Amino acid sequence: MSGIRRTGTRAALSTLPLVIGLLGTAAAPAGATPHHPGTSLTCRGKGVDPDALIRQKTETVIHAPLHTIWKLQTDVERWPTWQSPVETAKRLDHGPLRKGSVFRWTTPAPATPTTPATTLEITSTVEQLKHHSCIRWTGPAIGDGLRIDRGVHVWNFTKVAGGVRVSTEETHRGAQVESNVPLAKEILRRGLEQWLSDLKAAAEARAHGRTC
Repeated sequence: MSGIRRTGTRAALSTLPLVIGLLGTAAAPAGATPHHPGTSLTCRGKGVDPDALIRQKTETVIHAPLHTIWKLQTDVERWPTWQSPVETAKRLDHGPLRKGSVFRWTTPAPATPTTPATTLEITSTVEQLKHHSCIRWTGPAIGDGLRIDRGVHVWNFTKVAGGVRVSTEETHRGAQVESNVPLAKEILRRGLEQWLSDLKAAAEARAHGRTC
C-alpha cells in the first residue's frame, strides 16, 4: 500500500501512501488513470477489503521490460534507493519475495490537524503472489499517535504494446483514518500516484541504461 520524500517523507503497505499526500501534491505519472471503485483488482482471487471506507485505485503504463519492473517492486530492501519516501526497509525472511514473506519498513509522517509528526513502522505480509503478474500484501502501520489498523494493497502487472500496464489498488481501515474519510482518500490517492511515478522513473531509467 502505498511516500514521503527522503528530503521530505511517505506511508502505506501498503499503508505508506496515506502519509505521502500530506507533504504536498505529487504529479501523477504520465498516463495515470483513476478507476471507479466498483471494479477491484485481484491476485489469485483475492482483492482489497470490500467493506473499507478508504479505497483508491490507479494505473500507468511503464515503458520498460516486465522483469525490470518486477525486480524493482519485489526487491524490497532496495526500495529506499529509488522510492524516495521510504527511509528503511528490511525483509524478515530470505529468498525471492513469495507468499508468506514479511517485510518491515519505516517512513516519517508529518503532523496533521489531528495527529502529531511521527515515524510509521509498517509490517507487510505477502498474502498472494504470482510471478510477473500480481502481488497482494496486508498489514498495519503504527507510529506515536497515528495508526492504520489494516491496509490491503494489490498490484497487477500486464504487458501491453510498448511496455507494461501497472495497476494498483489499496484500502485502509482504522478509527483514526476513518475519522476524516475524504481527506484519507485524497491522501491515499496521492500516495499511490507517487509510488507509480517513482516506479516508472526507476524502471524507465534502467531500461535506458541510466542510474536510478
